Amino acid sequence: MKKQNSLSRSALIVASVTLLLLLVPFVAMQFTAEVDWSIGDFLIMGALIFSTGMAYVLLSRSSSHTAFKIACGLAVATTFLMIWANLAVGLVGSGPNAANLLLMAPVFVVVIGALRSGFTASGMEKVMYAAALCLALVTVMTLVIGIDQQPGSAAVEILAVSGFFAGLYVVAGALFHYAGKGRVIQGT
Repeated sequence: MKKQNSLSRSALIVASVTLLLLLVPFVAMQFTAEVDWSIGDFLIMGALIFSTGMAYVLLSRSSSHTAFKIACGLAVATTFLMIWANLAVGLVGSGPNAANLLLMAPVFVVVIGALRSGFTASGMEKVMYAAALCLALVTVMTLVIGIDQQPGSAAVEILAVSGFFAGLYVVAGALFHYAGKGRVIQGT
């Protein structure tokens, strides 16, 4: 029962933070035409922020190890940023581009892999490396099919963005590896 109350309390905190974050664009819309969100924008971002917060809460409960919690935060934040950037401007090209759907593949790897791994450190380590590998393969595929030749796309930009996100997944994987070895970080 105590665990249920704790989860309910965490969900309430995540919901409150989500609402506070959504107030930023809402208030900005009252003062400038530069911010123009639709109800759909608020619903999508609300769902994304809330699910990200809850994912961290649920994942980080799997271990009290500091490195595990940091790795969870990094994995969740990386996945959030990939989705957000893809929804906001797209990671490839300017505006809507079908190649951006390919770059969502690592998100599915993370979500499905995390669920299948049982949220263990060794399982999550493999999931992070698989997400980085998936991102690398998708990047190569986009370059091979010539997406970088489209307006608003450049090979250097595609490689940089993909490398950035893949690097974050690799770091998260290394932290999960560290946590799985049972080493103690100062402060744990």
